Amino acid sequence: MRISSRLSAIQPSATLALNAKAAELRAQGRDIISLAVGEPDFHPPAAVLKAAHEAVDGGFHRYTPAAGMPDLLEAVAGYFSTCYHINAGRDMAMVTNGGKQALYNLFQTLLDDGDEVLIPSPYWLSYPDMVRLAGGVPRTVPTQPEESFKITPESLEQARGEQTRLLIINTPSNPTGCHYTQRQLDDIVAWAVERGLFVISDEIYDQLVYPPAERSSACGWLARAPEQIAVVNGLSKSLAMTGWRIGYILGHPELITNLSKLQGQSTSNVCSIAQMAALKALRMSWDFLEEQRGILAGRRDMALQAVSSWKGVQCPKPDGAFYLFPRVDALYTASLPDSRALSAHLLEEAGVALMPGSVFGDDRCLRLSYALDDESLRRALDRVGEVLERL
Repeated sequence: MRISSRLSAIQPSATLALNAKAAELRAQGRDIISLAVGEPDFHPPAAVLKAAHEAVDGGFHRYTPAAGMPDLLEAVAGYFSTCYHINAGRDMAMVTNGGKQALYNLFQTLLDDGDEVLIPSPYWLSYPDMVRLAGGVPRTVPTQPEESFKITPESLEQARGEQTRLLIINTPSNPTGCHYTQRQLDDIVAWAVERGLFVISDEIYDQLVYPPAERSSACGWLARAPEQIAVVNGLSKSLAMTGWRIGYILGHPELITNLSKLQGQSTSNVCSIAQMAALKALRMSWDFLEEQRGILAGRRDMALQAVSSWKGVQCPKPDGAFYLFPRVDALYTASLPDSRALSAHLLEEAGVALMPGSVFGDDRCLRLSYALDDESLRRALDRVGEVLERL
């Protein structure tokens, strides 16, 4: 069998591999707690579930336009208009099979062979491979924990090359939880726009920002540089709808037309039932998220207190998402020389699954998710602390 050469540089999902190992240990009777999965532990709103049931019962089972149902596109545009006080029309919006397909489609649409993409590191683990699959070249921009893992225009300028065409920024960030203020984000976008770069702003966690921090978005730049900005968002994280696969893009109408053409030749439309549920979600009040944010902020503080007590570990306080990204390389030994080895050791010895930082571009760190119940989170952190104390 001959496999395409474009897949040779692509890595399997590290998250899925770790989950498989954890499942294997559970099958052996081990008590395994996973802090590896980026998935909220609360449920979608009842009204959203009801809308999906009604769509099924009402026979809403046919194809929709590739970009999404017109009413849903109106609702997506309305989300940005309401949250960020911009003027957006439905011709600027499209719906995708999760935020991941939104990003994949953008890279495929915007990149030619050899085009470089600036990717702040640590990064969401799929960015580099998506760039490579589009023929592009990832160009990582390292950041430091003492600077809350944030890039600046100065660090971007140092990394920019002659073939640099695109910048992707993620706020709040997976894996670090760091979040840019509106001013910081504007400064970065302004730098990119002035140099003719296209900016993809991945804002999938925008509703999971914890006071006193405030939401920020690049969508306001669509009025100033409409041909250089695309914003990606979705319902997976904010409304705990990961399996529903509802992502969306806001961008220039010409870009949306081309993205829709690509989607029409790949997945066609997003699931019609999920689209009806998304329509209800985007039309309802999201006031209930205030309680969820409070719960997650409490878990963040509990986890940060525990992690900060681990000797030799450094971890900035995140303002959003539901991850901590502690620097642990001071604990490395000859037998545990990197984040993969330490992660495997903690899974075996503590029964806790954490993601190695190497898959996010920073081998000094581990990623842990605090999106699980308080008791399980506390037990997991205690176990990890005990194992690390013995190193």
